[in-house]
Amino acid sequence: MKRLLLILLLIVPVQAMAQEKLDMKHFIFGHIGDSYEWEITHINGREVSIPLPCIVIDGGLKVFLSNHMEENGYTLNEDGKLINASNGRRPIDISMTKNVTGLLFDGILLVVLILACARWYKKHDALTEKPTGLAALLEPVIVMINDDLIKDAVGPEHEKFSPYLLTVFFFILINNLMGIVPFFPGGANITGNIAVTMVLALFTFGMVNLLGDRHYYKDIFWPDVPVFLKAIPIMPVIEILGTITKPFSLMVRLFANMLAGHIMLLSAVSVIFLTAKMGPVINGSLTVVAALFGVFLDVLELLVAFIQAYVFTMLSALFIGMAHQGRKQHQPQTH
Repeated sequence: MKRLLLILLLIVPVQAMAQEKLDMKHFIFGHIGDSYEWEITHINGREVSIPLPCIVIDGGLKVFLSNHMEENGYTLNEDGKLINASNGRRPIDISMTKNVTGLLFDGILLVVLILACARWYKKHDALTEKPTGLAALLEPVIVMINDDLIKDAVGPEHEKFSPYLLTVFFFILINNLMGIVPFFPGGANITGNIAVTMVLALFTFGMVNLLGDRHYYKDIFWPDVPVFLKAIPIMPVIEILGTITKPFSLMVRLFANMLAGHIMLLSAVSVIFLTAKMGPVINGSLTVVAALFGVFLDVLELLVAFIQAYVFTMLSALFIGMAHQGRKQHQPQTH
């Protein structure tokens, strides 16, 4: 598991780090932050990493690997951002950073898994044969999310939004799980990056507000309240703010929960370094405690990875369903 392996990998350079004061900010944020290279491990105090492509627009398009950054006249500032070494200005940076690379890989992995599952159904009769392999693994999850969540939350028009909501669920789940994998191409803190969760929330915002029915817009701009509350207007402003706070809550909830798991583990691991000078008894004892606590956090994060994907999908489905309440109310009842 990522956490236990991470602890073991970090124990290797303990003696070297014990000789100097541990910079907690650099230690924690260096692992959860984005970077222009993909760190693998340390061997004999030397960092082993994979350089990633830097792509900048600075008087023209320039492409180079991150390990040749200085040769091309660029360096990193205190925040780890790429700047022009000659004038200190930031160029237009569209580099393939660690998060971008991980995001692309996980997106490709999602497409491969879904197409492989679809290929089984294309070659077999699902009415007479039981799913096997990957199809057997994904079908119960897809049925659970679609039938038990999306149908109930969205309502009669659930088929229109099921592809988006299922894609969101599996995209978040795969990125959460890949963040637990301790080796390349896993370990990128993608869903712990607020830019990624913001884009996901904006997609839901668009689904809700661009595809809502006329009853949804009526409830926003002319709700069923006394006329003076609509004429001032108090309620319309409140309703409009509500349409903004809903995706904002989606963005922050996913970002904060996934980021917190990484920080909690790294804080526990840091105990190993902070007690390195306190003798083998104290340091050894706390190393065992940190390792066991890391295993516990790892199991907990597996659960959180699924829960956060489920909650984001559930709330997105509820918001979409609320934008079609009028059609639900006017839907003819069948018996």
